[in-house]
Amino acid sequence: MLIVMKKNVTQDQVQAVKQYLSDLDFDFHQSTGANRVIIGVIGDTHLLDMKKIEQLQGVQQVFKISDEE
Repeated sequence: MLIVMKKNVTQDQVQAVKQYLSDLDFDFHQSTGANRVIIGVIGDTHLLDMKKIEQLQGVQQVFKISDEE
């Protein structure tokens, strides 16, 4: 799962998303570019509620990465 943060996101908003994921025992990797912060969620994300994540402040969009079988 990829979480794309809004262009004008604050560090507090990024930290809140990371804390939300940590509270649910998920690992993540943050990639900070010139215009965007992207958080890649590591693990079995099928139980994560995408709509809840999208409602967190600073989140622009959430992408589910499909499993290949």
